[in-house]
Amino acid sequence: MTKSINPFIVSGKIPPAFFCDRTEESDQLVKSLNNQLNVVLTSSRRMGKTSLVDFVFDKPVISQEYVTVTVDILHTTTFREFILALGTAVFENVASQSDKMRRLFVTLLKSLSASFGYDPVQNTPTFDIRLGDIQQPEYTLREILDYLEQADKRCLVVIDEFQQITRYPEKNVEALLRSHIQKLSNVNFVFAGSQRHLMEEMFFSAKRPFYQSAKSIRLEAIERGVYLDFAARQFQAAGKDIMPEAFFKVYDTFWGVTFHVQRLMKDAFSETPQGETCDMEGVEQLIVNYIKENDSRLREQLAFISESQKELLYAIHKEGQVQSITSSAFNRKHRLRSPSSTQSAALKLLEYDLITRKEKIYALSDPLLSLWLDNL
Repeated sequence: MTKSINPFIVSGKIPPAFFCDRTEESDQLVKSLNNQLNVVLTSSRRMGKTSLVDFVFDKPVISQEYVTVTVDILHTTTFREFILALGTAVFENVASQSDKMRRLFVTLLKSLSASFGYDPVQNTPTFDIRLGDIQQPEYTLREILDYLEQADKRCLVVIDEFQQITRYPEKNVEALLRSHIQKLSNVNFVFAGSQRHLMEEMFFSAKRPFYQSAKSIRLEAIERGVYLDFAARQFQAAGKDIMPEAFFKVYDTFWGVTFHVQRLMKDAFSETPQGETCDMEGVEQLIVNYIKENDSRLREQLAFISESQKELLYAIHKEGQVQSITSSAFNRKHRLRSPSSTQSAALKLLEYDLITRKEKIYALSDPLLSLWLDNL
């Protein structure tokens, strides 16, 4: 007996049949890459940037014409770590295409040549590089990009959470990357980021190296009616149903954030027997369960921020949205220490991605955190 698939997928690649909407955004991304444009892809966290890129890269118009590389740099804290992550991804995705490309990789990366491993069975080099092996990161970067220039197919490189480079202790990373990238003719990039204020400063400020260097695509929440149609089709295909008001309860509670909506729909689908309907009472209980499930994680997350940062976080949560966090009225109302202290706390909360700033309006980043705070 074949086990039925839950169509609301929250991890890994999503098959086209279970991919909800993003028609316009995927078309924009395909056209931009085919036109040899670099792209800056932004959204709030968990809105589906990575899933969109995977979906587009799996399309034959891309997969048959390009070599694709995805590197997530959220975990990196230095330029050397960035080079290690990039080099590993390029070796695994480009060099693995053929023995010729593997050997070319070793030949061109002279700064690392003494550190490569060797597979005696396959008679091929292996990428056995450690962080300590990268002694000349700027030179190694140039070698990696020179290698991509010589690839048999055009290369598409996604750097996920690209805003992380602004936190490296090295101060010239943006300018260095830009100077090399602008010279490439066989490679295009997708710079994806979930902290809009940082990404917008990087790409839309005339003072920054990446100014106007990429086409902008922004992911907003999937339109609620479109998402309802998708969810209802998946339930009906399995002989189940979901009440529209029950779906809208989930969508509105979680601000349309794709990951949370998908997760609640996944649970609702699993809990609804064939021939039955998921109703309002059902999703309300699932929301309660979801908040409880994340209780320990959220408590731990807040344990690492200072008292003044907590005070500001609670104040923004209570207001919902705040336009002027340094105003005397806002600081007096919420008994905050001082406008300067509030400004410093806000910068840290933005860095930790606990709050977001959009068009000078501050709000919590995560609807789940907001719900959890409601229940404290």
